Amino acid sequence: MKLKYIALLFFALLIVTPTLANVKPAPEWGPTGHRVVGKIADNYLKGSTKRAIQKLLNRQSLAFVSTYGDEIKSDDRYRKFGTWHYVNMEANQSYEDSKKNPKGDAVVGAEYCVSVLKDKNATDDDKAFYLKLLIHIIGDIHQPMHAGLEADKGGNDIDVKWMGKSTNLHRIWDSDMINGYDMSYTELASNADALSKEQIKSIEAGTITDWVNETHTLANAIYKDVKTGDNLGYKYAYNNLSVARSQIQKGGIRLARLLNDIF
Repeated sequence: MKLKYIALLFFALLIVTPTLANVKPAPEWGPTGHRVVGKIADNYLKGSTKRAIQKLLNRQSLAFVSTYGDEIKSDDRYRKFGTWHYVNMEANQSYEDSKKNPKGDAVVGAEYCVSVLKDKNATDDDKAFYLKLLIHIIGDIHQPMHAGLEADKGGNDIDVKWMGKSTNLHRIWDSDMINGYDMSYTELASNADALSKEQIKSIEAGTITDWVNETHTLANAIYKDVKTGDNLGYKYAYNNLSVARSQIQKGGIRLARLLNDIF
């Protein structure tokens, strides 16, 4: 009887294991990218902003809570926020002219978070929750494939290889390329490009919608360099890693500007 039980368990594992291996993770900047955005933003916060945020987050850092938006995806209570991580449009289309997702998108989500944080009647618990979401969403909208094409789900349906291993274009920009650089989020943040005051002001300018449109323009250019089945690797990283790092830095600077405005 015992041997029969073991045989059945072994057979079940043979069935389940390959199935789990083929499950694709949900789209997101990887944890490293989000944490770099939070760490960089922290460097641009005013003292009063830092104090207000520390109070709401119980002294947890922006980097620490930056992945919260992805951590709650497995909880059915937060399923309604799933569409707040991206904006999918047609090629060369502006957000203003695009067909809007009736369930909401990253622009709708970010603006709602801002409205809660500015609401004097909102509870501290609500403000803490939407602050965590805002930190995450601003990171997401600077990942080019989060403002990609609706037809391929922001690159998720473009199957390619990365260093010989199966992946997709979205995941390359989420995590494959960043993680392949093999630096911690603190190392990436501390090695962000040195910028002049004029460059910082230029990055800070605009609205959430403007930033999404800018990212979408970048996504259109990225699509032109890749086709299904490509085997991408060191050359692709050499040509594009600086773009990813620049987007992460912009996300951090813009997140700080939003938070300074709010608080």
